[in-house]
Amino acid sequence: MQSLWAETALVGENWQNNVRIDIADGKISAITAGADPIGTRVGLLCPAPANGHSHAFQRAMAGLTEKRGELPSDSFWTWRKLMFQFLDQLTPDQVQAITAFVQMEMLEAGFGASVEFHYLHHQPGGIAYDKLGEMSDRVIAAAETSGIGLTLLPVLYRFGGCDQRPLGDGQIRFGNTPDAYARLIEEARTSISALPDGLVGVAPHSLRAVARDDFAMLGELAQGAPIHMHLAEQIPEVEEVQAAWGARPVEWALDNLDMSGQWSLIHCTQMLSHETEGLAKSGAVAGLCPLTEASLGDGIFDGMCWAENAGRIAIGSDSNIRISLAEELRQLDTSQRLRDHSRAAYATADLSTGHRLMLDASAGGAQVAGRGTGRIEVGQPADLMALDSAHVDLMGLQGDTALDSFVFAGGNDMVRDVWSGGRHLVQDGHHIRRDAIVADYAKAVKTLREGL
Repeated sequence: MQSLWAETALVGENWQNNVRIDIADGKISAITAGADPIGTRVGLLCPAPANGHSHAFQRAMAGLTEKRGELPSDSFWTWRKLMFQFLDQLTPDQVQAITAFVQMEMLEAGFGASVEFHYLHHQPGGIAYDKLGEMSDRVIAAAETSGIGLTLLPVLYRFGGCDQRPLGDGQIRFGNTPDAYARLIEEARTSISALPDGLVGVAPHSLRAVARDDFAMLGELAQGAPIHMHLAEQIPEVEEVQAAWGARPVEWALDNLDMSGQWSLIHCTQMLSHETEGLAKSGAVAGLCPLTEASLGDGIFDGMCWAENAGRIAIGSDSNIRISLAEELRQLDTSQRLRDHSRAAYATADLSTGHRLMLDASAGGAQVAGRGTGRIEVGQPADLMALDSAHVDLMGLQGDTALDSFVFAGGNDMVRDVWSGGRHLVQDGHHIRRDAIVADYAKAVKTLREGL
């Protein structure tokens, strides 16, 4: 057992002072307010939310796609072509090194777990590795190095569009038949058992990439674990699905799929008000990645309508061009302000903006990761983040004001300690294996960039 003591901790929904947290077998075993200092001492303690959506390999592309594409107006689709060219070079060793680096950065940013939406399955040319799940194993091996809690989502990607055209050159490494995909899930579940708290879910990539009759099989394969899917991210995607399937993507999903809390729908930036209301009320989680959605010009998620209908959110870093919990939350709220000419969009009469966003992201992240409630409560995974109360922008601040300062005036440099499943992985602002992880990443990126 280990113990830590916080000057202030967000226990459940409320702040408590002088809090001792006891941890056993990766979970919180006891919480005592008004306790004497014991064990590791920290300032302000919060839940460490799960990062709800990541394509780890894209981290190595950060900053490399900011030139004008071949069209008069650059877009998601020109970026996508560059991404396909980049990933065609990736080797298993490079994927493992990049993923460990991404997971390290997530932890240093305050995330306590990672949900990896993993679709890079095969060799260049689409030839399977000797072990079908070779690339999944590399993501799991990265988590063994970084120590992060991992929810792995091998992705089913069958077609290049709603007309079921074959996968193109850039997509051929993603493809699996339903039978091969079932084997991939089975292999991943066997491999992830090596981790202390790993989980495997399922992920149809999008409505464009699978067939209607795949969803029954996916539901059975999930075995109650999370199901994730990209939905309503881009206008051309909405138009293609509507033309081929007779309904807009969210409309079709609500009418034909068992939308529930098991589902996480990623982005949802192209929804009409009735779709936003219906999907929010279904219990499904909106997996939001505001920095990537801004980078790719996806659009602005209607967070206000979603919140008014008791919708749940999770926060992810998707393309990983910048991994920062504070900045993702900031972008989510400030995008609502820009659209609606408002301020403190997510604040309520009882909760400040930062407090509400942290509660919502923690609860939704836990749901999409299949990882408890996301709260500091007895029996829950010890996914914890401690902010540095001695930081110049946090000095003298407590509770909501300190949390608001982290989200709107700070960032990763305020994160001092992070635990994932009780593992104290970030200490004094740095991952305990940072030097080795960075060295492996630098080697992988050097080789990749020389091949561009």
